[in-house]
Amino acid sequence: MKDILQQKATRIQLLITDCDGVLTDGGVYYGANGEENKKFNMRDGMGVERLRKLAGIETAIITGEKSPSVVARAEKLNITELHLFAKNKPEVLRDIMTRLELKAEEVAYIGDDYNDAEVLKMVGLSAAPADALPGIRNMVDYVCHANGGDACFREFAELIIEAQTGANQGVPVKNGAVTLSNGRKIGAGEPCYIIAEIGINHNGSLEIAKQLIDEAVAAKADAVKFQKRTPEICVPKDQWEIMRDTPWGRMSYIDYKRKTEFGIAEYAAIDQYCKKLGIDWFVSPWDVNSVDFMEQLDTVIYKLASASLTDTALIEKILQTGRPLMLSTGMSTMNEIDTAMAFIHQYDPNYPVMVAHSTSAYPCKPEELNLRMIQTLEQKFPGIPVGYSGHETGLATTVGAVAMGATFVERHFTLDRAMWGSDHAASVEPQGLQRLVRDIRDVETAAGDGIKKVYESELAPMKRLRVNISAEYNEKFNA
Repeated sequence: MKDILQQKATRIQLLITDCDGVLTDGGVYYGANGEENKKFNMRDGMGVERLRKLAGIETAIITGEKSPSVVARAEKLNITELHLFAKNKPEVLRDIMTRLELKAEEVAYIGDDYNDAEVLKMVGLSAAPADALPGIRNMVDYVCHANGGDACFREFAELIIEAQTGANQGVPVKNGAVTLSNGRKIGAGEPCYIIAEIGINHNGSLEIAKQLIDEAVAAKADAVKFQKRTPEICVPKDQWEIMRDTPWGRMSYIDYKRKTEFGIAEYAAIDQYCKKLGIDWFVSPWDVNSVDFMEQLDTVIYKLASASLTDTALIEKILQTGRPLMLSTGMSTMNEIDTAMAFIHQYDPNYPVMVAHSTSAYPCKPEELNLRMIQTLEQKFPGIPVGYSGHETGLATTVGAVAMGATFVERHFTLDRAMWGSDHAASVEPQGLQRLVRDIRDVETAAGDGIKKVYESELAPMKRLRVNISAEYNEKFNA
């Protein structure tokens, strides 16, 4: 039976789905104006994307529904074959197959109700959710383990993908480097990519931000990084009106967070300034709206903060941009790291991703840095660039991280650790950043190529100190 199912799946060129009871849980939700909405599962949307990217198969929707949320969902997923308020599904199916010149055996359909029965009989491969009506479950080729609205479509899509590509669902072995839009590479065999994280240490001042960029350039760092938040989303509502003493006087916490956020004018100025000085810049977005905001500009990477590692909605939003993604793994279990990496791989096995080991304590004690995790992550995710995001005081351990294999490093950076603000105390000052870059480059130079050789500088000490000189050098000395 499994072989027959696989044979049928290899022929599929179009997957058609019902909406209510398959892509949604069958519940009815209403918007503010009384319009009927639907609750979709994000994993099903990923199934649509993976079908398209991995197997070249498009998705169509035939539904008796006429909800604006169905239209919006189809638009977001670039589903052009959307047939709403369908009273005669077999007729719609015949029209699709005629227009697209498809044979019945090249079409798959997943449905859950008796109004899907005739269509299910017409296609080459049929499926139903686990909670479909009994008569429907009994007639289909495949019954999903998942219920409607709970990623049953994704399950069926993966079955087709696996049949057509033999795709390994584990994280793939990659070539060891990620190439940025400006041509720079991060990864094995490349110089360590050194990031000076300005974060929120600009304290809301564009002038301070530019001074920090100047110092990063002087230190020969490769990039500066900021943080971008939508305060109304990122600050819990119950903290909005808590009063704080700030450099601008006493104000509510939400007003303080608004005060320290840069808008489009500031980031446009930063973009121009960094390009003029020849240094990369990017941000850690903390919410979906911030990704939309940053897409107005052209940064080379997105960084996912440790706090966001389990925020799948934010990760998916970043993945949709196609820009390289750098994950930080502080305050995370290995299971959470595995889940995030699998989520990215399921979106696109070849997505340009990097992983940074980190411990989210500010400042972090040396005994909690656990630098051997760099090697653990290298073994866990072969070919994926692994780096280090440090929050310790001092520089030696960050240099040590590079010696242990980190292909990129990030340290918080400030003009003065005594400045007002939460991150300054665990940051590196300009002179420290200069020493850090210098020492990392020295370590890279000292690492060599691993091939034993006798250098010209050793010949004189050899002649003077060695008791027995081998023939090849004896001849050289006596020449």
